[in-house]
Amino acid sequence: MLAPYRRLFAPQGTAAFSSSGFLARLALSMSGVSTVVMVSVLRHSYTLAGMVGGASLATALLTVPLIGRLVDRYGQSRVAVPTALWSALMSAALVLCLHNGAPTWTLFATSVLSATAPNVGGMARARWAEIYKKDPDSLHVANSFEQVLDEVCFIVGPILAVALSTALFPEAGRLAALLLTVGGTLLFALQRSTEPPVHPVDSNASGSPLGNRGLQVMMVVFLFTGAIFGSLEMATIAYTSSIGHRGLAGAVLALQAVGSALSGVLFGLATLRGTSTSRFLTGVAGMALFMLPLNLAGGIWSLAPLMFLAGMATSPTMITAMGLTQELIPRSQINEGMTLAVTSLLGGISVGSMVTGWTVQRFGSDFGYLLPSSAGALALVAGLLGARTLRDLAAARNARPASALATTEAVGA
Repeated sequence: MLAPYRRLFAPQGTAAFSSSGFLARLALSMSGVSTVVMVSVLRHSYTLAGMVGGASLATALLTVPLIGRLVDRYGQSRVAVPTALWSALMSAALVLCLHNGAPTWTLFATSVLSATAPNVGGMARARWAEIYKKDPDSLHVANSFEQVLDEVCFIVGPILAVALSTALFPEAGRLAALLLTVGGTLLFALQRSTEPPVHPVDSNASGSPLGNRGLQVMMVVFLFTGAIFGSLEMATIAYTSSIGHRGLAGAVLALQAVGSALSGVLFGLATLRGTSTSRFLTGVAGMALFMLPLNLAGGIWSLAPLMFLAGMATSPTMITAMGLTQELIPRSQINEGMTLAVTSLLGGISVGSMVTGWTVQRFGSDFGYLLPSSAGALALVAGLLGARTLRDLAAARNARPASALATTEAVGA
């Protein structure tokens, strides 16, 4: 049954870059929560911890797309290694500032300066896209596999970070993330045989993938999709706390990730039908629909299976979304374009978390799950409104030479 996944790693070097990339991605999933634990324990302030972590995330929304553009221009290894080393250096400075009781402003400064870790997940997807550019079925399996890795990181990373910080010392989680960032990125960059070549930029192409109308639609949908994830996390924490089971919030959220990972594995084995746009819209509609039952939760035992069900629609949607994004973006801009999509997702997570936090604070935890449902509906509306643009541009890119399509986009932008 898993034969498509075994065949995926037939090309030499694929297992090496995928496994080393996983280490760097695991570090990213650990950084945020380990920072919150570290600062809250050493400075006795959850408010300060949230602000320091938020400053880093806000900076990453600006720096990560720029790093993606540099990767497209100069290549993965030439950019990923120095940016990862700088991120690790500033992370070490943050730990030292906390350990030595440095002024609060130094925490913000070092946290902001550490937000240069490269998007290794996007670079791994770019490698798969290059390897299987003429084999859409294998590329579908590769995107499914990558999404499952994302879910595994989401499950394991925070748990590992908290365990290290509580069992050893408060800085242990962030230090482990630092080492994984450097080690994983260096090992990933050493896999030169699978590194995509730097594609020349067509003279008629837009200077930035932001001018791509299809990517603009995808970024709006990703923004609302991220809002689903951010609001789901905050609503679950608030709801479990209100019914006296705050300690189970992490386990309940993990069920959502488990459901997503399982559906991602199964979806990778499915035969592709219809256009990439229709598959994407079907996934968004399913995700919006699967969020609705959460409003019927009447306790921890009903919430748990509903969270698992909600997760079942996540991976298929993200897999089709990433696949469609790859179709819409020229090869010469694929790293920046994929990073912009992920940045929109992260921005949506932040907005969804903040809006849901305000909602449950003002109206109570019973209203929390209205936010994921609403965000899902808005994602679907955005996708439907942009469906014609997505369909036309995807069809044009698949039918025309890259130079001809670049001219079309430049005129239409």
